[in-house]
Amino acid sequence: MSHRLLTVIALLFAGLWGAALGYLNLNGEVGLLDRMEATLADIRSLVVGAREPPPVVSIIAIDDRTAAAHGYPLDRATLARLVDAINAGKPKALALDILLVDPGQEEGDAALTAALRQGPTVIAGAATFAQSRQRVTDAGEDPLAAIPEANQLLLPLPRFAEAAAVGIVNVATDQTGTPRFIPLISRSADRLDPAFPLRAASVALGADPSIERDAVMLGALRIPTDIGQRLPLTFYGGRGSIATFSAADALDGKLPAAAVAGRIVVIGSTVTGGGDVFPTPFDPVMPGVEVMSTAIIHLVTGDGMVRDRRMRLIDAGTAIGLALLLVSLMAWRRSAAGYLIMVLVLVVWAMLNLSAFAHGYWLSAALPIAAALPPALMLGAAELWLDRGRAHHFAEQSALLQRIEAPGLGEWLARDPNFLATPVRQNAAVLFIDLSGFTGLSEKLGPVKVSEVLSGFFEIIDEEARSHGGAITSFMGDGAMILFGLPQPADDDAARAVACAVGLCERTRAWLGAHAGFAEKKVGFKVGAHCGPIVASRLGTGDRQQITAAGDTVNVGSRLMEVAARNGVELALSAEIVRAAGPDSALLQAGRMEGPLETELRGRASHIDAWLWRSRTL
Repeated sequence: MSHRLLTVIALLFAGLWGAALGYLNLNGEVGLLDRMEATLADIRSLVVGAREPPPVVSIIAIDDRTAAAHGYPLDRATLARLVDAINAGKPKALALDILLVDPGQEEGDAALTAALRQGPTVIAGAATFAQSRQRVTDAGEDPLAAIPEANQLLLPLPRFAEAAAVGIVNVATDQTGTPRFIPLISRSADRLDPAFPLRAASVALGADPSIERDAVMLGALRIPTDIGQRLPLTFYGGRGSIATFSAADALDGKLPAAAVAGRIVVIGSTVTGGGDVFPTPFDPVMPGVEVMSTAIIHLVTGDGMVRDRRMRLIDAGTAIGLALLLVSLMAWRRSAAGYLIMVLVLVVWAMLNLSAFAHGYWLSAALPIAAALPPALMLGAAELWLDRGRAHHFAEQSALLQRIEAPGLGEWLARDPNFLATPVRQNAAVLFIDLSGFTGLSEKLGPVKVSEVLSGFFEIIDEEARSHGGAITSFMGDGAMILFGLPQPADDDAARAVACAVGLCERTRAWLGAHAGFAEKKVGFKVGAHCGPIVASRLGTGDRQQITAAGDTVNVGSRLMEVAARNGVELALSAEIVRAAGPDSALLQAGRMEGPLETELRGRASHIDAWLWRSRTL
């Protein structure tokens, strides 16, 4: 598969995958993303940090001090005195986050009923559902259709409900129990009820709420809502961030006037072990009354998070765009620079997402990550798989190159592609070997048999050249040229060339003896070796180049084969290479030397001194 085709497939998959996740998220149908998003929302909340809430709500806490002084739970008569004490301070609205579903003593219930009638008051109800977590989905244009239906409503006693407005105190939590949303509308079989915070805000503002598809209207104030008319919650800080006062002080007449006058006052329990606590990003035991108070502030001031259909559409577009961008970058440049650009793109996106969160716009972090990473990882995995195939192919080609080119030159060219691009003059040892009498025999053998015979001969040359560190620069018909000194010259080039020459003589003689008919046709071989300065270079242009050597040293080495043949020996060497190889070379150990002889060479005016070598076995 080509890189271009793989890129097209990856881009199509990225676009479709991002669009599918975006569509599901737009309709609230991706529970796994919600769990991821909850964690990422907590991280962003902690990064943004705590903030000062608007001074519109005060909490009157039935705390441990109140319980110690007046008992817990407070009896209805004491609760009535608390309500009267707060109403005396002229609050904008009073909200009791206390369920009054069971009758108490008649005197206390009557006193509480009378107290509730003294000012704008809201009391709590609750809804129960068949499942602990209610699934909400976008149900089109009907603003109420996505609201889950309650199995049962726990409403205050009728006498209390007639004296005050009623609001439902349910919250929507994630899998860790952290409150994420307040369902602003609760629905049962025969009625709709506003949430406790919505009812409190409505009473305080003196405006009845109206429901739109993605918002709740409180007079001129528009509050964006998420799927199912849910209000996103973002907390101002840990426990006590919202001004909190003890109910004991209110009952003792010690409550500051500023804590009540013109504010929405919420009464609720914070007593230790009361059970009405929730974990939040800032505090593991946030009292439920502070959760309700946070939602009331969001509704009254409009400072809550915007998480509505418009935000989800932006999420879907971001998911598709980020997935396509990362796949394109990975396909465009798989290098350190390319990966750095991808990291920078993710960092920029993360910073923009965090900035939006800090300014009150809750854009999903989980959706773009879930949309972008799988296509990018799949493309990377596919590229690695293809690279392994390419690497295997190149390894085979490299092995083939090593069999055809000089040993070691393939690796050298891989490290230095400009090796010998410019001719280099250096010292080297050169060795030539050639079969004699083979041309006439090849006419009778035919091309197939000739190829088989020569393959065996060339294998001997290749093995000896490799074992002695030589570079076969060319096979010429039924002979070869081997250089010692490429890629770099060494002090033992001559010694290795001499050892290779002796090895070739011994093995070639044995190889000829093993082929019937070679002796009858008088097929033999000759070897010449010399050392000195050469000019190494590449020959050819375009896609085909060959490494070779030229110069007088090469010519002399080639002509020494004629000297060997003329004197009836297998190997002729120049005095220079014998001297350079040293007295301990393989020549003296494996054969008998004759010379030096002053020798004429064809095509050369000056004479040279040559040595003739014979094997001791002959």
